[in-house]
Amino acid sequence: MKLFQIGFAAIVLTAATALPVKAQQKSEISLSRQPGIFYMPSHIMEKQKLIEKHAALLGVPNVTTKWVTFSGGGAQTDALLAGGVDILNTGTGNLLLLWDRTRGGVKGIVATSAQPMTLISRDANIKSIRDFGPGDKIAVPTVKISTQAIVLQIAAAEAFGADQWSKLDANTVQLGHPDAYAALANPKHEVHNHFSIPPFTFLELKNVPGAHVVLNSPDVMGGPLSQAQFFTTTKFADANPKIIQAVRDATKEAQDLIRSDTKQAVEIYKEITGDKTSLEELLDLLKQPGMMEWNLEPQGTMKFAAHLYKTGTLKTQPKAWTDYYLPVAHDLKGN
Repeated sequence: MKLFQIGFAAIVLTAATALPVKAQQKSEISLSRQPGIFYMPSHIMEKQKLIEKHAALLGVPNVTTKWVTFSGGGAQTDALLAGGVDILNTGTGNLLLLWDRTRGGVKGIVATSAQPMTLISRDANIKSIRDFGPGDKIAVPTVKISTQAIVLQIAAAEAFGADQWSKLDANTVQLGHPDAYAALANPKHEVHNHFSIPPFTFLELKNVPGAHVVLNSPDVMGGPLSQAQFFTTTKFADANPKIIQAVRDATKEAQDLIRSDTKQAVEIYKEITGDKTSLEELLDLLKQPGMMEWNLEPQGTMKFAAHLYKTGTLKTQPKAWTDYYLPVAHDLKGN
């Protein structure tokens, strides 16, 4: 709780004081993301310079991009509000929290992926969410506000009762996905559980003795949930409308490549990230249920927002997903 309070206070303070009074049109754009194949559209965009390409087509030549990888969404939101990056590619929880705390000063551009998240345990005694005891630690990218942490809250409310949504919050610990995978692979490590994303989901199930599925996000949410989306400050968007359109167009081209030439897309992902998983394994991974959910429209985000408002994390209840997405996305069939 203390960690969340500190982070929450920092977000509120930074949101109130650090957003620029007037953003300027930019030609050097910095973007962030996290580790994992969830973010493959961004790797393709980086490799093929798709934002640069589409900006030029829209009459904005000589745009350059810088991609920065963070281990979790919390560090990314701090960087956005402090002006260290221009555009984030991270989870729904971070988008909604910043939209709320900045009174609409941060909004989404487009979604990029909605692959399943999976709660994995190597503890044979943990077969369902009801089996977690007080000492059973669960790794999530950011406690309280990451997409995984909030899906865990929704699952707890369904399992234990609506007023018990925070029952497992004290079990969560903050670890980036690569570190959480390393923890599960170490039989002496105190963290036995990880709310994981691909490819770590499949690596853990394959390589960690006793690793098994406790629950997955589609079962909790009743369908796909956007885990990664681009978002930015409205000041940046207002000053750079063609860059915002270029991000949408570049994202669609990257998603189309994943569907039309999955092998090339995975080769690009491996090159940019240095992922040592074999090409064949990653291609097999993408054949698993839910792994080709690469869509521009936000998915499952209103159920997510309803939970956050009900629990008091959001002070404002959005009436529609378009409240927290920029007009560039409003023609899409999101939810």
